[in-house]
Amino acid sequence: MGLFSMFNNLGNKENAITEYLKKGAVVIDVRTPMEFKEGHVNHAINIPLNVLQARFFEIKELNKPIIAVCLSGGRSGQATSFLKQQGIDVINGGPWQNVAAFVK
Repeated sequence: MGLFSMFNNLGNKENAITEYLKKGAVVIDVRTPMEFKEGHVNHAINIPLNVLQARFFEIKELNKPIIAVCLSGGRSGQATSFLKQQGIDVINGGPWQNVAAFVK
């Protein structure tokens, strides 16, 4: 992957985040409660990855698109994969700071 295609992918992710937020997406932070306390997206819900499956009903009841975030994008990627398999409209926002920049 060349340098310019990396920037293009970053722009695509920013566009997706913006579009999901316009659709009223809920940000779910899948980091641990301790990590969440150290900083998070305003109005984000903390559902750690290790309990995501057990708390899936909470996400389903939101009936909204989801933006999953974490520290680096790895855990949120796993969460995104699981939630997509369950029929949830979800994107991987990657590091929480990526999404925080777009949330007031």
